[in-house]
Amino acid sequence: MAILMEQVFPVESGAYATAGEASTTIKRKLKQLGIDANVLRRVSVASYEVELNLVIHSMGGTLTLQVDPEKVTLISQDVGPGIPDIDKAMTEGYSTANEEARTLGFGAGMGLPNMRRNATDFDIQSQVGVGTTIMMSFALKG
Repeated sequence: MAILMEQVFPVESGAYATAGEASTTIKRKLKQLGIDANVLRRVSVASYEVELNLVIHSMGGTLTLQVDPEKVTLISQDVGPGIPDIDKAMTEGYSTANEEARTLGFGAGMGLPNMRRNATDFDIQSQVGVGTTIMMSFALKG
C-alpha cells in the first residue's frame, strides 16, 4: 500500500515541558487530511499515550506517523530499559513511572492499555537493555 504521508518526530527523554507536541501536530495533520473524527480521536489518545511513554520511560526515541489510503499507523521506537514483563505492563494501573512523572500527574499505568484499546491493530516488541517498539494502526474504514 502506498504511503501518502510519513513524518518522524524525535521525542526526548524527560522532556515534560514539550510532551504532547508531537501528538498535537499529528492530530492537526490528520485533521487537515480530513480523517474521520472517530479515527482522529482514537489516534490522538494513542499518540499522546505513546509520546508520554517515550518521555517518561525511555532514553529517547522517535514517533513515526504514516498514512495510507486504508489506515493511519503510529510507530514508536525507543532506546531504553525495555520492558521485562509485557503482560504485566499491559495491566491497567501497573506503572514503573518515576517520582518526577508521578508528581507531574503522569504514570497512572493506563498508557499501554489505552493504546491497545484505541488501535485497530496493536503490537509491542521489547528487549531488556535495548528498547521497545510499538506499532499501532487505525483503520480508516469500518
